[in-house]
This record gives sequence, structure tokens and C-alpha cells, in this order.
Amino acid sequence: MNYNIAVIPGDGIGPEIVDEALKVLNKIGEIYGHEFKYTEVLAGGIAIDETGNPLPNETVDVCKKSDAVLLGAVGGPKWDTLPGHLRPEAGLLKIRKELGLFANLRPALLYKALKDASPLKPEVIGDSLDICVVRELTGGIYFGERGRSEDGQSAYDTESYSVKEIDRITRVAFEIARKRGNLVTNIDKMNVLESSRLWRETVLEVAKDYPDVTLNHLLVDNAAMQLVRDPKQFDVVVTTNMFGDILSDQASMLTGSIGMLPSASLAEGKFGLYEPSHGSAPDIAGQNKANPLATILSVAMMLRYSFDLENEAKAIETAVESVLDNGYRTGDIYSEGCKLVGCKEIGDLVVDYLK
Repeated sequence: MNYNIAVIPGDGIGPEIVDEALKVLNKIGEIYGHEFKYTEVLAGGIAIDETGNPLPNETVDVCKKSDAVLLGAVGGPKWDTLPGHLRPEAGLLKIRKELGLFANLRPALLYKALKDASPLKPEVIGDSLDICVVRELTGGIYFGERGRSEDGQSAYDTESYSVKEIDRITRVAFEIARKRGNLVTNIDKMNVLESSRLWRETVLEVAKDYPDVTLNHLLVDNAAMQLVRDPKQFDVVVTTNMFGDILSDQASMLTGSIGMLPSASLAEGKFGLYEPSHGSAPDIAGQNKANPLATILSVAMMLRYSFDLENEAKAIETAVESVLDNGYRTGDIYSEGCKLVGCKEIGDLVVDYLK
């Protein structure tokens, strides 16, 4: 099979980690008989430098013609003083909207080999953790009406959701739960927010179509507490754009390093954009210190969700686990007694362990 992938290396460590992910993807193609074709395009800070636009039209066009998109990371202090609409992050928001990427999947997976890296006590975290946060990505307060008063002394941002938006993200969560532990936890703030009341009403309605899946509800403040107190109670979490932005970062740190965590942003159908959950880390860019494993695991998600290549996805995940079990670590996950290696070496090791 042939697959066309738009590649956005981005800023900071983005190009380095993307290189290692493509190295792994090429090996998968060699082993399983697939051909992956890549078209590199610009987004983020480098796009601002070269075109004046954080998301050039050419990038959007190439992405729309591709089967999937692989993104490294965007942003950095260099562009922090630019107006909001010209910052690298504006390109991220725009590409989600342009490509219809409404569902963000962020697994928080603790590998047994890394359990000592978790900030939680061993009796709380145990030997493993596996939570999938399903975040609505194109609605809510990040895309609602916003502005400032004429005198500049007040500002507002609007949280707004439609039944359609809530329905489709909820169905994604329930479908994923059916392949995992058959448990969905809905997180909202329905005791205060009218948008959350509609959210919960819609989730309850969708749940009628999934009688085999258990549904729980938590208010967002309680959910933040429960993630630290008893994270094992969660399987699939579904929530709004803003709440998901915050809680997925919290869940990721339960595993010890955000450098290990992939993510997928899906449109209706099979199209998706895949990227690591971490940022561009410009302070270590070009030094062979970056951890590419989150990007490599994002490629595994691409194989699973966009290409229906489950065996290939599992092969990558097993190879990553083998690298960790054998004591190889980049600096962000290093502990005494392990073998410290660089970004390129980790990529080579994953390739070596692929079967």
C-alpha cells in the first residue's frame, strides 16, 4: 500500500524528532511492504520567518491532499512578542479548523520501566497507568467570540458549544472505550456553566447508544484532584477544548515525562494530524538531546487510526518498550544506572528492535 504524508518539522527540536520518526516509519514500510511518500511543508515560527504567515495556504493545500499529517513542534521565545494572530500557535489553531480536526486523543501511558519517574507515590501509581483523554478541539472558548472594551479595561472570551459538536466528540470517546476498558468519564462544569449543562445533557443522550459502556461524570475541579489522588479510576476521559487542554497536560505528567506522550487529532473519516504532546524545546535544539519517542509513538497512532495498520502500530509500540526495558534513556527520562543516549541513537535503537 502507498500512503501520502504531509510532514511539518516545525521549530526547535521539531526537525530532529521528525527525522527519527520517519526513520522508524521507513523501516515499517520495508518490513511490511508499504510505501510512505512525504511532502515537507512549513508551519509555525519558521513559516513566519520565511513567509510572514504561521500557516501558509500551500501548507493547508498539501495537508488536505495527504492521507495524514506528521507535525514536530512549533513556537519559541523568538516569536513571543508578535501579535496573537501572527504567533506560531495561531497556525496550530488554524490548521485544526482548516482540516476539521475536532477530536484530540492524548494517551497518558506509564511504562513499567519508567514508573520511578512518576511524581506520584508507588502505592498510588502502581506499575502502570493507561488513560486516554479525548478532547474536543475546534469549539469552545478557544474559538468563541472574544474582544476588549473600548477603554481597554475589560476583556471577554465566549464558551459556546452546539449539540452536534458535543455529540460527535462523545461518540469518538465511546468508540475508543469499546476497544479498551468500556469506561468513559465525562468532565464538565455543569453546576456553573450553561454550556456544560448542554454538554452533559448531550453526553447522556449519546450514552443511550452505548449500553455496554459505563459512563461516569466529574466536575472539572474534582477531576483534577482525582487524577492525582486515584488516577487508576480513569480509562477514557471526554471533555471540552479548554478543560482537555489543561487536564491532558496534568495526566501526561503523571507518567513522569511529557516527552514520552504522543497525540492524534482526528477529522471525520480516517484523516488525522499526529504530533508529540511536548513543545519545541529550543534550548536543546540541534544538540542531539531531544527525546523522539513521543513522535515515534505518534507515528504508531497514525498507522492505527488513519491507515488501519494495527500490527504495524503494535510493532512500533513494542519496539519502544524494548528500548526502555533495556535501559536506554534520553536526558529527560534518565535515571541512575541507565544508558544515556541521544535523539538519533534512540531512533536507531527503535529501528533495531522492530520486527
